[in-house]
Amino acid sequence: MKVYTKTGDEGLTSLIGGQRVLKFDERVEAYGAVDELGAFTALLGDRMRAYGELSEFAADTVRIGSDLMTVEALLAVGRGGEGKVAGLRAGAVEWLEERIDAMQSEVPAITRFTIPGGCEPVSMCHVCRTVCRRAERAAVRAAASHDSSREAVAYLNRLADYFYLLGRAVTARLGVEELQWEP
Repeated sequence: MKVYTKTGDEGLTSLIGGQRVLKFDERVEAYGAVDELGAFTALLGDRMRAYGELSEFAADTVRIGSDLMTVEALLAVGRGGEGKVAGLRAGAVEWLEERIDAMQSEVPAITRFTIPGGCEPVSMCHVCRTVCRRAERAAVRAAASHDSSREAVAYLNRLADYFYLLGRAVTARLGVEELQWEP
């Protein structure tokens, strides 16, 4: 099978189920943003693998990457594709919540916003967080216009929280100064 099909040359693409839509359709924007998030998540995992004390978090990125592929598929369902995509694995959102709670127990409480930075893995956590929030907003738009997956929206919402806490936990594990906003 060839990589190029030429079927998108006029600005259309197919959703799961065969429905043809413009490439700026809300669903295409949403799964495209999640695709970008998946690439940044993989890059974050690759960067964390260089630090032994972050291996647990690097392993998380593999599971998250797989879940993000499912989220993409859920957001790509069009007319005729209903029921053709399995949902997220059971407990996917709860797993994120458990990971968030575990990381939160490792870091001191704060009363100010954190500023991204301090070292590359921390900054990458915040890149993932912000891309995730954009993907979440796109998924919400798609859900409002096309009855897209609410499960995908909930997962993305929790995942952004995960990336925020991951940045704090990485800061703590690497002994990097946590930058806090001084208004």
